[in-house]
Amino acid sequence: MIDALNVFGEPLQACSFDPLTGYFRDGCCNTDDNDHGTHVVCTRVTHAFLIFSADRGNDLMTPRPEWRFPGLKAGDRWCLCATRWREALEAGLAPPVVLAATHSKVLEYVSLEDLKRHAYQSAA
Repeated sequence: MIDALNVFGEPLQACSFDPLTGYFRDGCCNTDDNDHGTHVVCTRVTHAFLIFSADRGNDLMTPRPEWRFPGLKAGDRWCLCATRWREALEAGLAPPVVLAATHSKVLEYVSLEDLKRHAYQSAA
């Protein structure tokens, strides 16, 4: 994991420490063979995506204190499952992707071109 690479083949950048994200809750979209959800896409979630995810059985908005999960709101950065992001893409609801913080493993699920088309552009 220390040598994890992003979609550009560069060192993986952090996604979010507040809220703390990642399969390992290390702030990064790191993964290993135990991560059956493949939580590798660093996104900036939108309200439309949060509703989409909840409609598919994964409510990311409701706080779950027993898991130290505060619940997400639009604008939060979060490591999403590659297949959920792909589902959202197919539905026209893919949240913006923070490419430098997205693990290269995602390229087994979606194309770099699709990711680039949905790249998060921060205000300069």
